Amino acid sequence: MKVIAHRGASGYEPENTLLAIEAAIVMEVDAVEIDLHLVEGILVVIHDRWLDKTTDGSGRLKDLTFQELRSVDAGKGQKIPTLWEVLRLVNGRCALNLELKSDETVEPLLEILSRASQELNFKPEQFIISSFNHHLLKLLHLKTEDFRIGALTGSRPLGYAEFAEKLGAYSIHIDVDILNQAFVDDAHCRGLKVFVYTVDKEEDIADLINMTVDGIFTNYPTRSMVKIAHFKSE
Repeated sequence: MKVIAHRGASGYEPENTLLAIEAAIVMEVDAVEIDLHLVEGILVVIHDRWLDKTTDGSGRLKDLTFQELRSVDAGKGQKIPTLWEVLRLVNGRCALNLELKSDETVEPLLEILSRASQELNFKPEQFIISSFNHHLLKLLHLKTEDFRIGALTGSRPLGYAEFAEKLGAYSIHIDVDILNQAFVDDAHCRGLKVFVYTVDKEEDIADLINMTVDGIFTNYPTRSMVKIAHFKSE
């Protein structure tokens, strides 16, 4: 079972910061998940549309300039990073799950990943591009098949994993609260990986191992890896 650090090692360091991402890499996670918004044409790493929850700033991202965004404290003195800063920091040391949170993100993403492939030590298979906005994933798939697609869902569709198969996805990223065995089985029959968010409790980890899911998003990577090793050794 793969361990994906949710917004970096966000249980230990401020989420979606370089500090949290480096901490996750040190913990030897399989991948790091980050969230991407577009501000003045620049992809920035933050989850919410508003600054209030995770920074000492306030207001909506779309009402701010890039410089205003960079002036706030995202925790422990960290700035809200750009995607390029994250790519430069990681430099191929682990896989990255890039979640698109806002519109008009596909073109700038492809440009920056093309630059990363030339200047940094990444392989295309190290990237999973995910989103709840399946229109973005469809557009991405039409433009290139170089990168893996992760179809996000917070529901259990009537067709189970059919929607992700139609998108040409590599994986489904699904809420732990609505996952069941039938969904996992259907996804695997369609050749799709199943990654589950957000999993921090040991009872959930045990259940998901039994359900044969392929990976979890967790805020506490080290703790979750210990629990996975424990349950698999029993």
